[in-house]
Amino acid sequence: MASSPDYLQFILDQLSDLPEIAYRKMMWEYILYFLWKIIGWIYGNRLLLKPTEKVKNLMENLEMQIPYPWAKPMIYIDNVDNSEYLTNLVKITYNELTQSA
Repeated sequence: MASSPDYLQFILDQLSDLPEIAYRKMMWEYILYFLWKIIGWIYGNRLLLKPTEKVKNLMENLEMQIPYPWAKPMIYIDNVDNSEYLTNLVKITYNELTQSA
């Protein structure tokens, strides 16, 4: 199932406190960038973040999902209604990814 532009816009609105958030359409899905670094995907109207240890440890009900066959598991974010929580997860993901690079 392809992601809808409405779902993309909802996620972007939730992350509007991060002016550096961007996306790129890839086929019928979207890659999410923060400060020019890939931090996750919108795939099948699901928000999936790159797995990082700090985010995994913060998640009460950690659920890993694969966006498509042969893909690596990603962290599924089901609480997308909480803008502050979502913004925090994106910042933590970015910080951990840039420290390990």
